[in-house]
Amino acid sequence: MTTTTGPVAAERAYAHTKARIISGDLPGGALVSEGAIGAELGISRTPVHEAFLLLSAEQLIELVSRKGAIVRPMTHREAEDVLAMRKGIESASAAQVFAAGGPAEPCAALLAENLERQRRHVDAGDVSGFVAADDDFHALMVEASGNPVARHFYEELRSRQQRLRNLLLRVDPANLMSSYDDHRELADCFLRGDAARFADALDAHLDRYQGAI
Repeated sequence: MTTTTGPVAAERAYAHTKARIISGDLPGGALVSEGAIGAELGISRTPVHEAFLLLSAEQLIELVSRKGAIVRPMTHREAEDVLAMRKGIESASAAQVFAAGGPAEPCAALLAENLERQRRHVDAGDVSGFVAADDDFHALMVEASGNPVARHFYEELRSRQQRLRNLLLRVDPANLMSSYDDHRELADCFLRGDAARFADALDAHLDRYQGAI
């Protein structure tokens, strides 16, 4: 039986609305009402209101009296800040891996499996699937550092990164193949311990996102 009120319903409303914002289904500037979300999920407005308060605290929406909420667009400054933090976390993580003599042996197999998954999504033109694999790819390299602080901050950025990826990759399908090629280059440099080429490849990869906003 589906719960229509209470914490479970609020969690459903939060996850559903956040996913629609991150995917771009609810673009920046879109007006979203508690009633509409409640109708989509078959729940009352009260848990949707609770979900909207959480999304407002995460700066994904701006509450509007008597109207519901407006999805906050991702600004150029926010995109620049997200990319700067991504570069800092991923560069520092890679430096720790290189200093330790390279990633542990299972990492190569995990990256290879991930790249194969990316390729399938590219061939199918599956943006949603590729975005998820893209996020997992970068998370694998951060994870390889064994640094829990890096993992924590990467998780904190995850929603904003995913939103930015969707903005870029849905504009032009050709970006899927370009991003996949970038990932192959990054994986090769990472596994071979080529710090200089890895830094250049990461810069070029992140530069693609500068034009997404």
